[in-house]
Amino acid sequence: MKTIITLAFTSILLACFNQQKPAEGLKITHLTGDFYVYTTYKNFGGTIIPSNSMYLLTKAGVVMFDTPWDTTQFQPLLDSIEKRHHQKVVLAISTHYHADRTAGLEFLKYRGVKTYTSKQTYDLCKTHNEKQPQYYFINDTTFTVGEHRFTTFYPGAGHTKDNIVIWYPKEKILYGGCFVKSTESPDLGNVADADVKAWPTSVKNVMKKCPAPRFIIPGHFSWENPKSLDYTLQLLKDYKPGDK
Repeated sequence: MKTIITLAFTSILLACFNQQKPAEGLKITHLTGDFYVYTTYKNFGGTIIPSNSMYLLTKAGVVMFDTPWDTTQFQPLLDSIEKRHHQKVVLAISTHYHADRTAGLEFLKYRGVKTYTSKQTYDLCKTHNEKQPQYYFINDTTFTVGEHRFTTFYPGAGHTKDNIVIWYPKEKILYGGCFVKSTESPDLGNVADADVKAWPTSVKNVMKKCPAPRFIIPGHFSWENPKSLDYTLQLLKDYKPGDK
């Protein structure tokens, strides 16, 4: 009887653990209005890292900003969007050339989605053998899709030399991607392709271009704290050569 009770108790503990354990797959969170953040997860150096991207509902279809990092989530994301909103993705824009932003570009292109990056990103994707978009823009560009309007902005080098942000002036939403560090980030993360000297000036350029944002979406970790631009500046101030 004691063994049976012990086994039963262990089963209850395991069930509770499984319910509390974060799902490592696809998570979709409503941000505000027509804006949704989706998060996928990747094992990077032995650590599971969340990667944030976003999509926007419009009367002309859904716009994606960056693609899933986890390649197993390409189709599940499209299926989830169609099931939840009864709409298809019509446009996708990636914010720099790393795989956590571009891995799904080819998949989307073959499914009839128009894919874009900046010309800098397009060229770097080709150089580094990353997935390439179908189209590119050369300068900062304003897109109008259905009833929504948003602008791509190149602030200068930072996390990479090609990183852009996307600004929604009406809603005061800044999609920062990996250019912006979450206040949960312990450090600058991957700086292998970063320009740490130029990055602070680039952050200040974003602050001028995108004043008083209500929401700031970083590439990784939480976006709940809207002070992530200030936090990124502090991380850059504290950074010392030789840090990872």
